[in-house]
Amino acid sequence: MTTLLHLDSSARRRSVSRELGDAFAGAWREANPEGRYVHRDLAADPVPFIGEAWTELCDHVLAHEITEIARYKEAVRTPAQAEAWGIVEPLLDELVAADVVLIATPMYNFSVPASLKAWIDQVTFPRMSLAGRRFVIASARGGSYKPGAPREPYDHQERFLRDFIAGHFGVQDVAAVAAELVNSRLDPALERLRAVHEQSYADALRTARTLGGGY
Repeated sequence: MTTLLHLDSSARRRSVSRELGDAFAGAWREANPEGRYVHRDLAADPVPFIGEAWTELCDHVLAHEITEIARYKEAVRTPAQAEAWGIVEPLLDELVAADVVLIATPMYNFSVPASLKAWIDQVTFPRMSLAGRRFVIASARGGSYKPGAPREPYDHQERFLRDFIAGHFGVQDVAAVAAELVNSRLDPALERLRAVHEQSYADALRTARTLGGGY
């Protein structure tokens, strides 16, 4: 049975990144009626930041060259570490069980929300591999960061996620869809670009649905 893990991270209950994620997830569920769908809202139900006990788990895994995810629990040796593992385990179980991981995220201050980064930190250990899984990034940005745009060098959202997924999880199969210039809906200085945004938004929704139907 194919499983989709859908992560939302926008602080807004109604947001463009959530709409794009829902478009992908809706199409995926239609195409995979027998599939398992797991949704985790990282803004509504925040994941705690890692603490010292988590770093001790990580150090043990690294020092003892534990690369099998199923063996990470061997690192638990103290009550504090057991408490830290209690946070990690359900998050890691969801991730490992997924065939497709959908990350719906806005761009905050050129990067990703702290809620998403907290999740990433909790589930990431040295030399772990999620090879064979597929990742999808559905993002929204206030400005334009597409290739050739003046602010392209400041994209530490999609670029960060792609680099992280490849560098830490060993996964190259990453698709991305983004709606640009969302701030043109509010910012008078960007009002002249509203039509460009609307086209980007429509294209992103269409691409998200197409991707979802093909995964």
